[in-house]
Amino acid sequence: MVGKRGDDLQDPIGGIEEFLRQCLEEMQPDPAQKGPGRPRVLPALALWAGLLVCVLRGFGTQLAIWRLLSDRGLWFFPRFPVTDQAVYKRLQTAGTAPLERLFSQISTVLAARVQGAVSARLAPFAAEVVSIDESTLDAVARRLPALRGVPAGARRLLPGKLAGVFDLRGQQWRSVRFHPYPHQNAKVGARDLVADLPPGALVVADLGYFGFAWFDWLTERGYYWVSRLRAKTSYTVLHVFYQRGAVFDGLVWLGAHRADRARQAVRLVTFRQGGTLRRYITNVREPHTFPMRALAEVYARRWDIEMAFALVKQHLKLRLLWSAKPVVIQQQLWATLIIAQVLQALRLEIAVKAGVDPFEVSIGLLVEYAPRYAYEGRDPVQVFVERGRDLGFIRPSRRTRIHAPPIPGADIRPAPPDLGLIRTPRYAQRHCARQTTHTLKGN
Repeated sequence: MVGKRGDDLQDPIGGIEEFLRQCLEEMQPDPAQKGPGRPRVLPALALWAGLLVCVLRGFGTQLAIWRLLSDRGLWFFPRFPVTDQAVYKRLQTAGTAPLERLFSQISTVLAARVQGAVSARLAPFAAEVVSIDESTLDAVARRLPALRGVPAGARRLLPGKLAGVFDLRGQQWRSVRFHPYPHQNAKVGARDLVADLPPGALVVADLGYFGFAWFDWLTERGYYWVSRLRAKTSYTVLHVFYQRGAVFDGLVWLGAHRADRARQAVRLVTFRQGGTLRRYITNVREPHTFPMRALAEVYARRWDIEMAFALVKQHLKLRLLWSAKPVVIQQQLWATLIIAQVLQALRLEIAVKAGVDPFEVSIGLLVEYAPRYAYEGRDPVQVFVERGRDLGFIRPSRRTRIHAPPIPGADIRPAPPDLGLIRTPRYAQRHCARQTTHTLKGN
């Protein structure tokens, strides 16, 4: 089984195509054809191998899959005497289930491999630390010939958006969903998105998910969460743990008016960095459990999921969709996510061996050079570790750093033990609609 291969960083995954080949070999082969008709020339394993390698090597069309399989040959497969139209037809009829299973299988393997390199320093009280977000595909779809000239109002012709849960400790997609409705409100599917997280997981989300009902729902199901405070949100202070100038740490009721108010009291922290007043809220009410500085650090890592989307859409070229057909779009999506999982694990492996922060390893250059080195028979991990600084593969990270002031524990005033933290809520807006989604769990 795939899961029995090396479960630590002693077994490098620099040979990305070899790693993918081993995983594909464990997929079920085509069942024996029954009944009349011409035998199938192109096996499914060869089709998926061609799709994955085309994404990895940066090819930009379905035609590249046909050329790879019919002209060059791939791995141990022979050259297949098929037409480009035969490849297109196979893609349209094959569905996405095999790629979804492969994504899940590879994600499980990679999660085990990087486990020893994952630091629990990030919010150690939490079972997991994840960020949730979504990213539309509609803005890039109009580059397709089939969609050029589509008026802005014809949104139904556009392919949709991705919604994902990203593991901030392990730097892996935990789950991803494809929504065919690109303009659906983010909060509509948010509860389903996190429903399989274990109790005690910490959810980090931007203001697109801000809502009193959503915060209460997370709290009452045993999840931790952290968010920025939306501008003009009213609140009433319940208790002050610490206050000095712009630095504030205390318990508040969200919603000072009867029309819209949260059920659960939350913790508000504020501080000024330069000319910016930063304000965060969380349901981790104990400052000693989640100090202000640690809270700000965790929220700053929300950008990890933005970078993960950038890897998928920009560096791996999902912005250049190969087809206007929904099933082919989703096949390209799952193939791209599979390659992204491997590259994220590869970056973490390089960072550990080089003794640097993972974000100091350029993901763009890793995408460009790792397949090239592996194809030449050179170990990309070794090259990046030994020559990364000289070649600019490893460089100082340009990520914004949030510096919250330290608060001495002795200066924190504990809340009264009889302080009421629950009240009758009233939610001014509800997002109860459900839309069809296509889901796959990572690990």
